[in-house]
Amino acid sequence: MTASGLVAALLATDERDTAWAERVPHRLDSVLATMPAPARAGVRAGVAAVEAYALARTGRRLGALGPDDREEVMRALAAGPAAAALLDLLKVPVLLAAGTERMPAPSAPPAPPAPLALADDPPLDCPPATEWPTRTTADAVVIGSGAGGAVAARTLARAGLRTIVLEEGEHHTTASFAGRAPLERFGALYRDGGATAALGRPPLLLPTGRAVGGTTVVNSGTCYRTPDHVVQRWRERYECSLAEGFTEHLDEAERTLRVATQPLGVLGNNGLLALAGARELGWKAGPLRRNAPGCRGSCQCVVGCPTGAKQSVQLSVLPDACAAGARIVSGARVRRILVDRDRPGGPAAAGVVVRRSDGSELEILSPLVVVAAGTLQSPPLLRRSGLGSHPGVGGNLSVHPATSVAGRFPHQVTAWEGVLQSVGVEELHHDGVLIEATATPPGMSSFVLPGLGRELRGELEDAGRLATLGAMIADRPSGRILGRDRTLIRYDVHPRDAGRLMTAVRAMGRLLFAAGAEEVLTGIAATPRVRDLAALDKALAGESVRGLHLSAFHPTGTVAAGADPTRFPADGAGRLRGVRGVLIADGSVLPSCPQNPQLSIMAAAHAVTGRWLGP
Repeated sequence: MTASGLVAALLATDERDTAWAERVPHRLDSVLATMPAPARAGVRAGVAAVEAYALARTGRRLGALGPDDREEVMRALAAGPAAAALLDLLKVPVLLAAGTERMPAPSAPPAPPAPLALADDPPLDCPPATEWPTRTTADAVVIGSGAGGAVAARTLARAGLRTIVLEEGEHHTTASFAGRAPLERFGALYRDGGATAALGRPPLLLPTGRAVGGTTVVNSGTCYRTPDHVVQRWRERYECSLAEGFTEHLDEAERTLRVATQPLGVLGNNGLLALAGARELGWKAGPLRRNAPGCRGSCQCVVGCPTGAKQSVQLSVLPDACAAGARIVSGARVRRILVDRDRPGGPAAAGVVVRRSDGSELEILSPLVVVAAGTLQSPPLLRRSGLGSHPGVGGNLSVHPATSVAGRFPHQVTAWEGVLQSVGVEELHHDGVLIEATATPPGMSSFVLPGLGRELRGELEDAGRLATLGAMIADRPSGRILGRDRTLIRYDVHPRDAGRLMTAVRAMGRLLFAAGAEEVLTGIAATPRVRDLAALDKALAGESVRGLHLSAFHPTGTVAAGADPTRFPADGAGRLRGVRGVLIADGSVLPSCPQNPQLSIMAAAHAVTGRWLGP
């Protein structure tokens, strides 16, 4: 796709930027190549629409216009609300590409005393599906290698079961992360190139990982324990027997991941400013607990830790599973679960059919199948397998809707130097709002810089003075997973949650001003910048949640466990109803969405498989 004219118009490039102007469209092409076909088609259509407008207005395409004429075209186009929304969407992949090519160079970090030496990753028995036999047997098959699948595999393998883990993504090593730029890893590590989205009012970006280790490879490393009141609700309201002894399961997960409070010395300026603002306001805040002992503050958690500090499950759990005899097959998309419907006692699991990357198939026969494909992928898998007839399959989708705000400071912040997600501000936690100081590699933030042309160019060149905060809110389950062969996500933000998001924007703005920000970038198209809290209040009073840039994280609940057979597809022990030998052991089994749920998912998987094995 040729988008050099759009890049030139959005980023105000000119003849002095020839090298940059040539590199960014190429980067943009590589970004789009990782996205699903509908997303690519949408971007192409958007670029074509902008070019058609320029042609109709000036008689020339964007690339043939001078800087002033391009600027005039973009201003005129952005005057229409629908066109402005289109330009905002097109900015996202363009800024992702520009982040690698044009963002300011990092201020010089302290040089290590010696070249960085990376320890080898723990060994994994992980052949690709193309090298796996066409027909094999196992005692247990685990579908998915993320937080839930890894723990399930370790538990079963340690119990002596011949266990095979199937992972649709590929195996990536710490050395491969260290040897490539962040953007070059991005598309390979995320499903749909990071463009997975929920359709609804408003739409939400919902990125999930696809690799050996699942989303734990690309999450922030933040580890919150499941709150006691949540566990109590699971146990008492839903009669979910998985909640019994949950504290011990959480303890085991924390030990495995080596969870600890992040030390101040590596937080970076982004986190330190959040702490300063909270201190000024008297708000409860502190460094987050993370699974990253020895973190060096590379700020690259979301594209694979390049130092091996973050204990994603491919470094912390799957090696133990393999040491106990488990094997991991990568590049293996499970087409369906095999069911023996003539078995005495009723339908029972019989194995799985797997599609390799070359289109061929293999079959693994097994009396136990553990579904840990992820909250978004497990419901379609069950439907493809004839196991998705329960009305609760795919329903009850809960996420953490999130939005971001940035503050411009009178000094350099260089937010991308330090821990990516460093500080938690819990002052509004009782109201369902959690604020976290979150920075990403340049261009990869869910926060979209305001402006077009010279205005956006100025924002890019001054990005070193920005500190960024993100807030996620505890939602009411408002979504559903549709589809069989491909996941379709439907999610409408509940009116109560929309109010919480607006509250979160105000709280983040207040925090940044208290920390000394000169202005706050609101993420609101109609009022992108404010210089005091009164102006922010005025901007929010005239805006709705649809005016915010929203994303979402931590999907849960789509094959939830509970006692009521009319409501819950899985029983209280995580066994899928209507078939023997199928367990649910990923985020979909959780009845509701706890904060940063990796520990919760790991604990639930330990409980599900432990109960199946018995005393």
